[in-house]
Amino acid sequence: MKNALLIFIKNPVKGRVKTRLARTVGDEKALEIYLELSKITRMYAEMLRDVQCYVFYSDHIDFTDDWREPHFIKRVQTGRDLGERMFHAFENVLKHHEKVCIIGSDCPTLNNEILQQAFDALGTHDFVIGPSTDGGYYLLGMSNTATASSENDSVGYLFEEMPWSTARVFAETRERILQHEKTPAVLPELTDIDEEADWLLFQKNAPYRLKPKTEP
Repeated sequence: MKNALLIFIKNPVKGRVKTRLARTVGDEKALEIYLELSKITRMYAEMLRDVQCYVFYSDHIDFTDDWREPHFIKRVQTGRDLGERMFHAFENVLKHHEKVCIIGSDCPTLNNEILQQAFDALGTHDFVIGPSTDGGYYLLGMSNTATASSENDSVGYLFEEMPWSTARVFAETRERILQHEKTPAVLPELTDIDEEADWLLFQKNAPYRLKPKTEP
């Protein structure tokens, strides 16, 4: 397949996922929300056609979870920080696919239509970025033209010394792309679920909701 979607997830361990959200809702509820967000992301990924999906785990591969093979090829993230892990994932998968996009599982309004829009944009642009309302991005994509100008033109410049988890990430990423004389396409702005207010707003307005757990 020409297209590949990389999904970065954390192994679902209570106290280690959605830690900002957990400050107000608690570790147990934060884990429940994280699993629900993962389910929504997985649902939209499974709707894609002619796209090979990869799931990259933070710590170890779980062969018994709901990310079913062969639709999802399973890998482990490698690198000292987020930038290195993303760079290594792109570097590896671009050897086998022409267009590659990376997402997390924190943006439940990122549906299959927007994902398809991202791949379509890579037909005419070197990069595609999905800005989030907090100044970061929920999606980054690139085609193999992004590294085609010279042998040494690595995309590492998008990940080195990036001010991760700040409101500067999207703007800085776009500026670096332009500085390297590449073309970025920009997707609609969406909201990641980081705080309790984000989650409550999504629940209120969501076009898709999972059924709540019923108490015994």
